[in-house]
Amino acid sequence: MDVATIVGLVMAAAAILWAQNHEGGSPSDILLPGPLVLVFVGTLGVTLMGGVLKDGINLINSLKRAFLGKPPKAGDIVGVLVEMAERARREGLLALEDAIKNVDDVFLREGLQTAIDGTDPDELYEILTAKITAKKAADKQADKAFGDMGAYAPTVGICGTVISLTVVLANLSDASALGPMIAAAFVATFWGVASANVFFLPVQSKLKRLSGLEVAQMELVVEGILAIQAGSNPRSVARKLESLLPPGTVVPDKKAA
Repeated sequence: MDVATIVGLVMAAAAILWAQNHEGGSPSDILLPGPLVLVFVGTLGVTLMGGVLKDGINLINSLKRAFLGKPPKAGDIVGVLVEMAERARREGLLALEDAIKNVDDVFLREGLQTAIDGTDPDELYEILTAKITAKKAADKQADKAFGDMGAYAPTVGICGTVISLTVVLANLSDASALGPMIAAAFVATFWGVASANVFFLPVQSKLKRLSGLEVAQMELVVEGILAIQAGSNPRSVARKLESLLPPGTVVPDKKAA
């Protein structure tokens, strides 16, 4: 699990609470049920309106992925590919059929199985790239939902402020209550802006980042599988794949099984 999202959220929340306390307020001043329900439930509602039911259901999985998702280690996958290349070079492609059962990466396992089944290299490339394209589309829709919420939340918050100010104007006769009522009216605007910039938009960025890393690894896997299928020298496979890795990526030194 990558803790960056959790750590970042805790830091942002702590900064907000510190600022509130520093200005002489208390958390209870902004933790008002009305604005919280309006902003979060209202934002979720308008986001669902702009999509299909499946998008709403997938929000939970996307949220879990943002907080609990583990970034892929491209260096590890290169080690596995080189190991497979060595075995295929030594024993033949069919010898990998037993070895791939221990491969954790689903995309790599299925790709190698497709190659072992004798699929034409061009067709194999088309199959694997089609899966990458499908993943990109699914990931784009997942992060778009959080981007939409980041766009809607501030406006929903302003709606809450307008509602509260309407109540204030209807009670101008009670001068002693005007101060607290006006202060409370702006809490909805605060939550609209804060939820967008401290939660929804950062989650969208995290999902985009994870997707980018995963897609890059899948593209790396495609290159490795095609090289294995072609019977390339394992050292050449290693050099080619390592050249595609980000600088500083460590590749474990694996020996062929």
